[in-house]
Amino acid sequence: MRILLIEDEPKVASFIKKGLEEQTYEVDQAYDGTFGVKLALQNEYDLVILDIILPNMNGLDVCREIRKHNRGVCILMLTALGSTDDKIDGLDAGADDYLTKPFEFKELLARVRALSRRGTESVSGEKLNIADLEMDIVKKTVHRAGKPVSLTAREFSLLYYMLRNQGRVVSRVDITEQVWETSFETGSNVIDVYVNFLRKKIDKGHPTKLIHTLVGMGYVLKE
Repeated sequence: MRILLIEDEPKVASFIKKGLEEQTYEVDQAYDGTFGVKLALQNEYDLVILDIILPNMNGLDVCREIRKHNRGVCILMLTALGSTDDKIDGLDAGADDYLTKPFEFKELLARVRALSRRGTESVSGEKLNIADLEMDIVKKTVHRAGKPVSLTAREFSLLYYMLRNQGRVVSRVDITEQVWETSFETGSNVIDVYVNFLRKKIDKGHPTKLIHTLVGMGYVLKE
């Protein structure tokens, strides 16, 4: 797995790079946003680990620029900005996950492993369907009524999980454990934000809504 680390704090960058390389990941490094974008667009990466506060170009703009050219790469944001609004800003910019500093390396590693899988545990050639929604696991594509739906890696993983459990109510705890494989701070609404992102992309403009909310229980994907 090849990772691009964009982090301007030398001690933090060295700590992350050393730890990931000890886990046999290949890591390239950039200390500012502009050079980070250049590396991201010149090379093929499986994951970008991105700080928000960077010289020359902030992490949100870096994320948006990468997303213009590469919808498939996973992006994990690292930042000291830990409010819910800050997280939503990062997700809106196109990030797949968000980790607040300070953090333990084992949590970072868990996020990296979860993003690297991206819901690809299925067998070759498998497709998942409900109504006029179709997901091709191998090609990493989603279509609704024959039209392509562009999803981030995290949105794809969330939809994969819901398709696997269509007709069954999945709670926020279920989604956290099965899609993020970690826990968010108590009171965080990041799961709800992601479901709303997915709902806008999957259901908006279609007469038949597929993603439903059961107040106090969770979500269900059904016709």
